Amino acid sequence: MSDFLELCKQRQSCRSFSEQPVEHDKLVQCVEAGRLTHSACNAQPWSFVAVESQDVVSQIAECGRQLNQNAWLGTAKAFIIILEEHAVLSPVISCFLDSQYYAKGDLGAASAYVCLEAAAQGLGSCIIGIYDRKKICELLNIPEEKQFGAVIALGYPSNDTVRPKKRKAFEDIVRFV
Repeated sequence: MSDFLELCKQRQSCRSFSEQPVEHDKLVQCVEAGRLTHSACNAQPWSFVAVESQDVVSQIAECGRQLNQNAWLGTAKAFIIILEEHAVLSPVISCFLDSQYYAKGDLGAASAYVCLEAAAQGLGSCIIGIYDRKKICELLNIPEEKQFGAVIALGYPSNDTVRPKKRKAFEDIVRFV
């Protein structure tokens, strides 16, 4: 089995982080992995905000505690927020495609690369689906009209047990022709 496939099996959404802070260099590596992600027509429709100041991390965690969800976010030690930027395509390509048509998929790929790099460094990660975007924009001085690709909580897992993955059977989801 490839090291990459093993990494995919090990990576899981972490919802309980230890007290150990995340080293700056590891955050840099996670963002670098996101930056190196493939994108349609090499448009790279993203930018990243890495939050490591514990005061700001705590405030972002509060923004994620919506609808009585995500109480565990208070244990996060860092966040990486991926913002959607305008995809710049060459004039030859842009006359045939809407420049944002592939951006959502590209942002999803960047999120996956960030999370896989975090796992490779022994960090846990969780992509947050519920958060107060307006408050995060105010806190981080992000224009309100800016779309978020992902809000990713990071830290060292408080428990390194890998849970069994509940996935559809391989033969149920693939067809070879």
